Amino acid sequence: MRICVVATEPSGDQLGAGLIDALRARWPGARFEGIGGPRMMAAGLVSEAPMEKLSVMGLTEILRHLPELLGIRHALRRRLLADPPVLFIGIDAPDFNLGLERCLKQAGVPVAHYVSPTVWAWRGGRVKTLRQATDLVLCIFPFEQEFLRARGVNALFVGHPLATRYPLQCATDAARERLGIDGRGPVLALLPGSRDSEVRRLSEPFLRSALALQRSLPGLRVLTPLASAATARAFETARARFAPSLRITTWTDRTSDVLAAADVVLTASGTATLEALLCKKPMVVGYRVAASTYWIARLLKLVETPHFAMANLLADERLAPEFIQRQCVEGKLVPALRRFFDDAALRAKIAQRYTGIHRRMLLNADAKAAEAIAGLLERQPE
Repeated sequence: MRICVVATEPSGDQLGAGLIDALRARWPGARFEGIGGPRMMAAGLVSEAPMEKLSVMGLTEILRHLPELLGIRHALRRRLLADPPVLFIGIDAPDFNLGLERCLKQAGVPVAHYVSPTVWAWRGGRVKTLRQATDLVLCIFPFEQEFLRARGVNALFVGHPLATRYPLQCATDAARERLGIDGRGPVLALLPGSRDSEVRRLSEPFLRSALALQRSLPGLRVLTPLASAATARAFETARARFAPSLRITTWTDRTSDVLAAADVVLTASGTATLEALLCKKPMVVGYRVAASTYWIARLLKLVETPHFAMANLLADERLAPEFIQRQCVEGKLVPALRRFFDDAALRAKIAQRYTGIHRRMLLNADAKAAEAIAGLLERQPE
């Protein structure tokens, strides 16, 4: 029983690993192949290309890597059509996965897509493609199921796997103990992103902001989890250039502990904002993309959402201040961060709101997604 699973970035790798474990519990003899990162490979996936080669974003960034991306997708499509799997699961990465999914569905391969594209916010025309390319869309946010079903897409909200991996009550002192840091004094978690391009663009404003805060807040410790050795090198290069006197401790792949240990978080947009929410931490969100990407998105009116941070979308209000492009600078970030450090009542209020959101997302997503996929296969004709 061969199942093909494709993820292209660390957040998808994390989701894919949990799903593979849940599917293997249902079908112990299943074999998993496709593309994934270290977590999926540890769960038993045979990856046919390095996931890092596919982990690019932004319109202009994708164009630069397009020949290589298309080559990897073409080779995978050709092999899967020649020897079809029993099921294909694309995890997020709609620009890579949807075209592949449509081709495989037309060839009779059942297709599930895990993590809905953000069609409710960005490039809404992809709903038609999603309808044509998939048999089932597994949604990780509660508002997506109704949105997609109203537009003819077979969609199911399965909860978010991260919601079950974070406790409802954040144990800050225990996290600080695990990291080996003093339990007293203010702590800032600094998360500049999981991709090299994010780290390169966000390191300067984030590091400068952290240094300014450290000078004004006695005893402030700055903690940074980094996704890989490559992002760690890029971040250290930026630190040496922009904030050589900053006292900072970095780890590879300790995001949950760093977030739990923090009082306040400065983060790139993306999955990290959800993780900060699940740790009940007030956050400031900064983001920068290539200027040409931002200009094209504005010109074509591709963005249709009032917030770009998932934490704010789930809260339906801007609890986390957002600063994008030219607004993402030290002069904007520092006052927003300082407000959270100075206002304990505000931190408690936000923690209460985030706890309510967390409760709504607790659905054992790995098991629910595996159950839905099993149902999809059972409905296939013999």
